[in-house]
Amino acid sequence: MPTSFAQIRLPLLAAVLASTLAGCASTPPPTGELSAAQQAVMRADDADADQYAPQDLNAARSALSAAQGALSQRKDEDARRLALRATAEADLAFARSKEAITNAELNQRRAEVSELRRRLQGGGQ
Repeated sequence: MPTSFAQIRLPLLAAVLASTLAGCASTPPPTGELSAAQQAVMRADDADADQYAPQDLNAARSALSAAQGALSQRKDEDARRLALRATAEADLAFARSKEAITNAELNQRRAEVSELRRRLQGGGQ
């Protein structure tokens, strides 16, 4: 007599549940993500994000702090999510800071070029 789905449903459900629980239990804490977030915040700090992108840098620091708190409470998924958010915020702060610095340098060079042109035009007359 062939086995019906009704007869294997409960053992199948138990096997799926057991494998799901085993997968959750074996997930390592997000220490790598936290380390990456800390490095990203330090990179943004080094790029003068305090001056050029303070809101983004503060958001990154806040998310990093929350991630560290979640990790200490063994809320690994929350810690992982917050660490990834901190990294993204810090990367955004870094990019905005670099953009502001580059734009300031560009404006300085344009002013120098304008001054040189003015001098060349005045000297030739």
